[in-house]
Amino acid sequence: MPTNTLTDAMCKRAAAREKPVKLFDGNGLHLFITPAGGKRWRMAYRLDGKPQTATFGPYPVVSLAEARKRRDEVLLALSRKESPKAASAAKARRGGGGLTLRQACEAYWAGRGDVSDGYRGNALRGLQLHLWPTLGALPVGQITREMLLEPLRRMDAAGKHVYVRRVRVWAGQVFDWAVEHGHAASNPAAAIRPEKAFGRAPVESFAALELGQVPAFMQRLSLEGELQSALACKLLALTWVRTQELRMMRWADIDGALWRVPRQVMKKRRDHLVPLSRQALALLAVLRSRRNGEFVFPAEHRIDRPISENAVLALIARMGYRGRMTGHGWRSVASTWANERGYNRDAIERQLAHAPDDDVRAVYNRAEYLDIRKKMLQKWADWLLAA
Repeated sequence: MPTNTLTDAMCKRAAAREKPVKLFDGNGLHLFITPAGGKRWRMAYRLDGKPQTATFGPYPVVSLAEARKRRDEVLLALSRKESPKAASAAKARRGGGGLTLRQACEAYWAGRGDVSDGYRGNALRGLQLHLWPTLGALPVGQITREMLLEPLRRMDAAGKHVYVRRVRVWAGQVFDWAVEHGHAASNPAAAIRPEKAFGRAPVESFAALELGQVPAFMQRLSLEGELQSALACKLLALTWVRTQELRMMRWADIDGALWRVPRQVMKKRRDHLVPLSRQALALLAVLRSRRNGEFVFPAEHRIDRPISENAVLALIARMGYRGRMTGHGWRSVASTWANERGYNRDAIERQLAHAPDDDVRAVYNRAEYLDIRKKMLQKWADWLLAA
């Protein structure tokens, strides 16, 4: 089979198609192009008669010349009857991976086509500000747990208890990528237990009304008419979801009288089913009449983005309830109402998406309590909007 058949110009010009495309360079090396336009170097080979695939990273972060070099290293290992992955790990342990932490960060995040530009930028900025000054120029395969802990502990000492956990996760993803590509033998971030290594920010409860204060609040809210933030506040109340889940609500997620919240936006990363009362459906009908884009609550000037996370909070403050009520507070109000009326506690917890850790029981609860939750939310809506 011919080798070195690709040129850099061919790689640059290669366009995505409806199905994945492979541009072969010989000896198993090829540029894999996804339908979304991502380009990654891969190499197909056999070890003990079994098909294997090596991945070398995204193009153009990993150049054609570098990909060929990596291919030759795999072929050399195979000629010695060695596992290419084991040979790469041994090289990384000797510090021969060559790639610095900064280069690994840039290569990994450049290949993350499944995240938004904003998320990718936040991750890179966090790594750049807090890890690169002391670790960025070091070979990624030589960084130990203790070395990584030093800048993370400085963040924690500065009170960044939540942010330090995010940076550890972002760094851990980079180290996982480095291990997979033979630049490191292990992931030092995975050896750090955040619950032991870092402090925690003081927990602040969300302000919530007493049940007896709800009628006056609803009367004041009615004066806001069909303002989008007012409708969002009402739908928060009717569905018991978190503000983030409501912000990311899409028309495609609504199935008749059921809202199927995808796991990607849920705090517990589990799919969540939300029954929609007659009042909730009527509210959605108002929003559907002005539908513009995929989000049920689009941003005012950008329909490709959801409403601001502070929109409901700002509305409540303007109504005169600053410090006394929040959008998240509806969950506490609704839970109190349901418990006082003797509804099944498991059904209440399931509606609040407080799913049990046992996945089997979680699935059972979702099916078992859906009918109860439909009736409960309808009674709640009748009480709330008659208040």
